[in-house]
Amino acid sequence: MVDFRFSAEQQELASAVRRFFAAKAPEAEVRRAMLGELGHDPALWSRMSSELGLPGLAIPEKYGGGGFTYLELGIVLQEMGRALVCAPFFSSAVLAASALLNSGDEAAMTRWLPRIASGELLATVALPRHSNVRATSAPDGWTLDGVAEFVLDGGGSELVLVAAQSDSGLLLVSVEAPAPGLTRQRVEVFDATRRVARLEFSATPGELVGDVSSAVAALERTADLAAIALAAECVGVAERALEMATHYAKLREQFGRPIGSFQAIKHRLATVLVEIEAARSAAWYALWSATARPDETPVVAALTLATCTETAYLAASENVQVHGGIGYTWEHPAHLYLRRATMSRLLLGDPAEQREALLRRLDY
Repeated sequence: MVDFRFSAEQQELASAVRRFFAAKAPEAEVRRAMLGELGHDPALWSRMSSELGLPGLAIPEKYGGGGFTYLELGIVLQEMGRALVCAPFFSSAVLAASALLNSGDEAAMTRWLPRIASGELLATVALPRHSNVRATSAPDGWTLDGVAEFVLDGGGSELVLVAAQSDSGLLLVSVEAPAPGLTRQRVEVFDATRRVARLEFSATPGELVGDVSSAVAALERTADLAAIALAAECVGVAERALEMATHYAKLREQFGRPIGSFQAIKHRLATVLVEIEAARSAAWYALWSATARPDETPVVAALTLATCTETAYLAASENVQVHGGIGYTWEHPAHLYLRRATMSRLLLGDPAEQREALLRRLDY
């Protein structure tokens, strides 16, 4: 039996993070950050790191982190989804930290994780699905050639962990930016609250992280954990979108009545509510299983991400519909949630891809 009730400490973490983002990352600050040069506010990131210790929350204490589990990480991600926080949290604290921890490379973990945990170092991962990079052995390490597309790169990551093919198989190679032969090009995407880059490598020097025998398993585990983390964030996006739609439906009147009293609106919002309840349950089970039942993660991750990205997109779309004409304007925040939900569907593979990947893993 699984008990999903939060402890008093977890409830306080959720409340503290929500208060923090309400005060420090309101809509006006989100808009300012997403249009800025870095795509995030360094001052906000500094406070997230120094005051709340968020980047190191799920990093073991021996590497300078908080030593908490994916459940606590999910609490933070859900609140970040609600607020659409512009920060390099997902790329650095989720993707890069997970890749290093799963690599089993003690030297690499000791070298990089404390700086990631403190927020000092921004890092990211070029996952296999986005990477067409070749690694070649060199006298003093490895060199990389090729292109990695659609890489989360908020603020210009200083450490890039690249999934690269070699004669020996798939490798995980670290590159410190700036590096010779590495060029970075910002990619304009539908969601301005996330920064995405195209990284091109030309005889770029790198260092092996882990070894050939562990790279595939480490990267698969990293992708699964990233899927669960993204699912938790999507729950926050969906919850906030439903709150916005419900609030507007109570205030907006037509024919002398609040539009929320009309059956068509009631049915729309009721459907979203039911889907959110299911998505929330799926996300929290996945977060719990990431620690308690890691063998389930490959199956749970794909189903959870498919469920939660679909729910976030439904909630954000219905929010725009309920708001009517004003919901389509740049000035209203409804479109920001729709943009985040849309990109989240594509970031690690759309729901159809997730289900197909699951069937392949189950040998169907």
